[in-house]
Amino acid sequence: MSQEIAAELAKIVADPARVLTAPAVLDRLSHDFYWYSPILRPQLVDKRGEVAVQPVSVEEILAILRYAGEHEIPVTTRGAGTGNYGQCVPLHGGIVLDLSLMDRLEEITPDGVAVCQPGLRLGALETEARAQGWELRMYPSTLVKASIGGFLGGGSGGIGSVAHGGLRDFDTVRAFEVVTMEDPPRVVLHEGAAVHEILHAWGTNGILTRIWFALTPAVQWTQATIAFDSFDAAFTFAESIAVGSEWTKRLVTVFEWPIPSFFTPVKQVMREGKALVLVMIATEQLEALRAVAQSAGGEVAFAGAYDGPRTQPLLSDYTWNHTTLWAMKADPEWTYLQCGFSPSDCREQFRKLRERFGTDFLFHIEFMKNGEGVVIPGAIPVVRFSTPERLQEMIDTCREIGVFVANPHVNYLEDGGRFRPDNVQLRAKQKYDPRGLLNPGKMISFRRETPEVEIAQ
Repeated sequence: MSQEIAAELAKIVADPARVLTAPAVLDRLSHDFYWYSPILRPQLVDKRGEVAVQPVSVEEILAILRYAGEHEIPVTTRGAGTGNYGQCVPLHGGIVLDLSLMDRLEEITPDGVAVCQPGLRLGALETEARAQGWELRMYPSTLVKASIGGFLGGGSGGIGSVAHGGLRDFDTVRAFEVVTMEDPPRVVLHEGAAVHEILHAWGTNGILTRIWFALTPAVQWTQATIAFDSFDAAFTFAESIAVGSEWTKRLVTVFEWPIPSFFTPVKQVMREGKALVLVMIATEQLEALRAVAQSAGGEVAFAGAYDGPRTQPLLSDYTWNHTTLWAMKADPEWTYLQCGFSPSDCREQFRKLRERFGTDFLFHIEFMKNGEGVVIPGAIPVVRFSTPERLQEMIDTCREIGVFVANPHVNYLEDGGRFRPDNVQLRAKQKYDPRGLLNPGKMISFRRETPEVEIAQ
């Protein structure tokens, strides 16, 4: 079957070399960083597509989807494979649609909107945007490798979210064109509120092919770390920076010890045994930051310029979900959760979790702005895995005490924390992929409708 699919795809794309069947290549293109989860690891390790294809145009995508639809072949879209939940892992074989070659930046408009293809790397966009006086509003810790299409399809926020919220907020995603899996496939423009049909739907209801992404004026940034004797002191200081409107910031992160000890390549930015605050602050505010940090009992352990994605050290490489990677390198028993603490009750929530789970639940806070403009203590805590039941107990306890959890240990949208309660993603799948061929199995609330058959009397 895979040979037949490959042969047909080779007739569709202009260059047959862009149809890939080598087992090692298929295995790589069929996986992401799902192995961060000890639950997903055994579930997804053996899943892979039957053939991969690398289109270079919308016309090729339309033809590929037309062929796949006619033959009921599943299609799973891949960005750069930097996701953590198996978003791009094909559960039912079929075709892996690798969009990495559709990576053109068409323009940055005078009002700061990037118009681009989905395979454009975010690091490349950040570099070019800054050269033109703009920069990304937000980006994941995988800045250098991640693609913009993958970010919109499987991400939610990151560095910059403390000022600009998540991808769903403040019209950051202005519009995009989507290829559907209808009969026949077509290109549909989504703009304004309509983008929420497709955002963070893991390619289950449409294929992004052209994106309008809002930027923000570039700022001269300084990366800094501040060490504190306790997590409580570090959190209180970081909170004041995150919520204070007088501060121009791009990142405000808090790590309790021993998380900083996992960052072995940058030991110079920490202090042994101390909690650490990591910030990106406007360079013109650095001296003011030093003063308030000192008055709060902190020590500025490091300060250095941010000069774009190639900055060394690039401290965002240790934040957001890169923190989990460094923890797992130190001890493979560590994994993670994705949480949102209450701005008013977080300290009591911290206390209850420490009382219940001790140091099996380590606090890693990422301050971010929500859609209402309120800065909240988001979190990607590093948690020790022992059994699935213990991990579920941690999730259940968080939810019982009012801590939001987007469960990163499931491979479907509905419990992953970003499935919209208004069901627009599900309704879009019913409309644009009625046969359920796009990334099947990842939106479990979808049911393919069986056509009614009229029975002769």
